[in-house]
Amino acid sequence: MPKLVRMYLINVATGFGIAAMFLAAMLWTDVAGLGRLVTQSPQGWIAGLMIFMGSGTLFAGVQFAIRIMAMAEDEPRGPRGGLRQQLVPIPVRRDEQRRPVARRPL
Repeated sequence: MPKLVRMYLINVATGFGIAAMFLAAMLWTDVAGLGRLVTQSPQGWIAGLMIFMGSGTLFAGVQFAIRIMAMAEDEPRGPRGGLRQQLVPIPVRRDEQRRPVARRPL
């Protein structure tokens, strides 16, 4: 199996494991009556499945993104950021004096 696919599957499994712990904690602490709703309603398992799949997808994506960003090179090679130019102020003459703008009361 390619290394990238293996890393992706490991991070997806980790993300869904975190989602399972998250859902268990939400049901155990009965956040907003959710634990009672899922355990006592006949269709409560659908709500639990939806929370598990949604948070699992989120946590899996976050796990994979963290892992990919951690693979970045430590030291950039060579110059980066283009050419640096020195900014020099240019004097500009003004012929007329500017009148103050009348402000309307609020």
